[in-house]
Parts: sequence; structure tokens; C-alpha cells
Amino acid sequence: MGARQGSAGGAEGVDGAEGVGGAGGAGGAGGAGGAGSLAARVTYLLEPKNWLIVTVVAVGAHADGLAGAGWGLLAAFFAAVLPTVFISYGIRRGRWEDRNVGARGPRLILLAFITAPVAAGLILLATLGAPALLTDYLGFMLASVAALAAVTVVWKISIHCAVAAGSVTILALLYGPPVLAGFGLVGLLGWSRVAVRDHTAAQVIAGSVLGAAAAVLAYSLL
Repeated sequence: MGARQGSAGGAEGVDGAEGVGGAGGAGGAGGAGGAGSLAARVTYLLEPKNWLIVTVVAVGAHADGLAGAGWGLLAAFFAAVLPTVFISYGIRRGRWEDRNVGARGPRLILLAFITAPVAAGLILLATLGAPALLTDYLGFMLASVAALAAVTVVWKISIHCAVAAGSVTILALLYGPPVLAGFGLVGLLGWSRVAVRDHTAAQVIAGSVLGAAAAVLAYSLL
């Protein structure tokens, strides 16, 4: 979901695989040299957390101007910041190797965890009177996390690309066609996920299609 996105994945970079340093951790599994280093940096800069922060703030602003953007920042704390903290904690405890959390088991644990802060944020924002558009977005995010987890059980779909494509789609529906230029970044991200050998081309394409479709569905329902 993008902005109401099933923006797939609802939080941090749960995408990824063995041996890729999620940060500027250049090179990673993506191969030596400049291309691998660039791909790792692109993966880091365009990880789900960053898309979600931009998206929830933009959705809030669309709903209620500056006040709505403030609500969006609060939503970002639950949807992006808390999952990031959990991922960092897991790295320090040796539960997973990097920010991308590539192994299937830990990935499913992370997706399950994400539902807790997103649900808490949804309840808090609804109780405090946040714009309905934003709370609806968080609700659809929960559904998207469940859908991504179901796919992840059997296949390593790209959550990075699902979140990115969903974000661009929902923001284009809210703000207009010029936002569709953001799909250039989605394409760049897809290239990086393949280049660092975290995903196949089929997995990044499937993630992108699922994220965009979820965003369209969310927009039609909410």
C-alpha cells in the first residue's frame, strides 16, 4: 500500500538477503567494484522507512494541511521509527546480520512485530482525532503487512519495491500525475536490489506490481 498503501511492508527495510550491509555498506553481496557499491547505497537511501516517512507526512498534509503533516510525523514514529529501532536492536543482539533482514524466518518475525506499533499508532491517532485519511492509511498498512507476510512464507518478494511502488502510486492519486515520475526511483531501487543479489528481477517486479495494485485498491476503498 503506498500511502494508504498496502505500502507494503509497513516499516523498515525488511527486504534483503544474506550478506548485504544495509547501510552504505557498499559492496555487500552485490559484487565488487563501483556498481556494487552504488547499488548498496541506493538500497539504503531508498529503503522502506524513508518512503513511509515521506508518504505518511504527505498523506496527512493532503488531508489537513500543516496540521495534517504534524499528524503524519506522529504516524511515522509508529510506522517507520519504531520498526527501525527494533531492527537495530536485532542487529546488536545478533538476531540478523544487517538492516535488510534477509533470512525468511527473521523476516517473518519482523513483519509480525511491525503490526504492533502500526496498530498502536492507528488506535492513538484515531483516538486523538487525526484525519480519517491518515488513519485509513494505517489501517490498510496493517492489511498490507499481512499480505506481504503471506507471500514471504513461500517466496521472497521484494518488500523494498512493494513499499516504493505503493508510495508513488498513492501519492500520484492524491497529488496528480507529476508524482508518477517517482517511478524512476522505483526502477532504480529495483535495479539495486537485483545488483546486490538480494532479489531476482521477477521478485522486484512482483513487489512493484503488488505495491502499486494495493495502493490503487486502497484509494478506491478509502
